Amino acid sequence: MSTLPACPQCTLENTYQDSDNFVCADCGYEWPVVAAASADDDAGAVVKDSNGTVLNDGDAVVLIKDLKVKGSSITLKQGTKVKSIRLVGGDHEVDCKMDAGNFMLKACFLKKV
Repeated sequence: MSTLPACPQCTLENTYQDSDNFVCADCGYEWPVVAAASADDDAGAVVKDSNGTVLNDGDAVVLIKDLKVKGSSITLKQGTKVKSIRLVGGDHEVDCKMDAGNFMLKACFLKKV
């Protein structure tokens, strides 16, 4: 049984590894080996705030600096408390609801309360 993943484009299992990439022999699609490994690691990723404290779903946090909202004139002010955060994968790890709307924030701009 092969431990190589199936092709994400054509879903066939005729794949092989060529240095840092997987290659599908049927359709010729190539994708990095590292991306396949990091997708598995995202499920167990630990999210830490600006002080290194581990964040969990439902925690309350405070903004440590003013943040300008891209594409808007809204500025999220330093010291604003955010209740009941939700952790998600990706570059912006924290999903939250505030008076100004719903936002995705980076954990490096937050401090756990």
